[in-house]
Amino acid sequence: MLHNVPLIAILAVGLAVAFFLGFVAARLRLPPLIGYLLAGIAVGPHTPGFVGDMDLAGQLAEIGVILLMFGVGMHFSVRDLMAVRGIAVPGAVAQIAVAVVLGAAAAATWGWSLPAGIVFGLALSVASTVVLLRALEQRGAVTSLEGRIAVGWLIVEDVAMVIALVLLPVLADGGAAARGLDLAIEIGLLLAKISLFFVVMHYVGIRFFPGLFSRVAATGSRELLTLFVIAVALGIAYGSALLLGVSFALGAFFAGVVINESQLSKRVAAEAVPLENAFAVLFFVSVGMLFDPQILVTKPLEVLTVVAIVLFGKSVAALLIVLAFRYPLRAALTVSAALAQIGEFSFILAALGVSMGLLEPEAQSLILAGALLSITLNPAVFATIGPLERFLRSRPGLSAVLTRWQRLPDEVLAPVTLRDHVVLAGYGRVGHSIAARLRAQNVPFVVIEQNREALKDLEGSNVPFVFGDATNKEILARARPEHARLLILATPDVLQAKRVLELVREVNPKIDSAVRTHSEEELAFVRRMDVGIALMGEQELARGLTKYALSVYEREPPERAAGG
Repeated sequence: MLHNVPLIAILAVGLAVAFFLGFVAARLRLPPLIGYLLAGIAVGPHTPGFVGDMDLAGQLAEIGVILLMFGVGMHFSVRDLMAVRGIAVPGAVAQIAVAVVLGAAAAATWGWSLPAGIVFGLALSVASTVVLLRALEQRGAVTSLEGRIAVGWLIVEDVAMVIALVLLPVLADGGAAARGLDLAIEIGLLLAKISLFFVVMHYVGIRFFPGLFSRVAATGSRELLTLFVIAVALGIAYGSALLLGVSFALGAFFAGVVINESQLSKRVAAEAVPLENAFAVLFFVSVGMLFDPQILVTKPLEVLTVVAIVLFGKSVAALLIVLAFRYPLRAALTVSAALAQIGEFSFILAALGVSMGLLEPEAQSLILAGALLSITLNPAVFATIGPLERFLRSRPGLSAVLTRWQRLPDEVLAPVTLRDHVVLAGYGRVGHSIAARLRAQNVPFVVIEQNREALKDLEGSNVPFVFGDATNKEILARARPEHARLLILATPDVLQAKRVLELVREVNPKIDSAVRTHSEEELAFVRRMDVGIALMGEQELARGLTKYALSVYEREPPERAAGG
């Protein structure tokens, strides 16, 4: 009977194998995404044993793409992008251009056409959101300068890939030229339709959907909430394709953006996550089914070329771009490591390229091989950041050049002539709050921050600040730590905090210190550094809530206070 239920078979076997291999990958401290792709290879036509229905897998993958794009739209943050727009926008565009040139050059040597080379290069240019965020979260660096740059950079890459998904069908339409139609006019008409769709979604959807969602939420039924979210994502995606001829992916992306602008976006995202995750797994399984492992044997040089472009080509390009914008060396190294892999959008572009005849199935297998290897090696790439930074800093000539290049003009830096003051390293959200309280109590302090955008509100104020990486001795010396009473490390990177503390103690062994941490492991690590105080946000929140709860129970009960 199993031959009559191919949908159930591929769901049952595909998800079961994906769970097992995803679990194995997680135990090996690899992204579960690796396991999902390997599960697809295991149930695909190129390996022995069970073979899933490729047509059904393709349709399930389409649903997965829609929900993935809906999730991308839900997490699209204009605020995050604007905070680092000065580096993220030009940096991402330049890095995509480099990857496209490298990909097209490699494709040309293999005898591929120019359009195939461009699509191939685009697929190699975009990093995986899942892998990047996981790597930053593991290091507590999501809110750090380099974390914000990497996330903003990824947002620009995602938007660029959405545009590519829209334009590829037009560029692949050879019939347009044959009918004498001007390609530029056709692209213009398509962009006009997309603009109309966005305006309708923005001005109608943002007024209609939040109110409808509130009515659904008022029923108290979680099933209806989940059904509503999925109906919105799939409905808008299908309707946009049916009425305006835009892709399912674009419609789902705009649906996510519209919902993201409502006050209920977090609740909507929470309801969408379970089904989104399930179909995302099916998407990765279906991609794995298309992979032919023999390419590792028959085309080893091509596979190594793809890996080299991803790990070194685009990574080195990102490193040089960040340094060119005069950001600190550690930020440049972290961003380049975060981008040294490819993932979801690469698969979507490859599948679209194959379906339109722009790419051969061989190209899709090369892209998948590059993804598997780059994602597997990404933790090792991150592990090189510290040693590589120390190596570069140990070269006096290079270190001096980097310091001079990364420093702002002296007139922008507030002079530091304080004594018995606080050195506040890190001026993000936590640093801002600390600085506000220090100012309110008239406590003298100086800020050290490596994000120029964060320091703008201090320009023209009476608060002295230093732009640069606090782990650099010359930068740190400008804050006069030898005359300070207290060092507050508000930076989210505990390893960076450790290095700053060591440098400060070299010139001021008796200085008191306060350090911010994110986990029990970091807390234990910092306490071994003999600091004055080490705090973890979750613990302090729990302590405050518990203190309030106990104070409630110490009061006289309301009925007793009323004489009851």
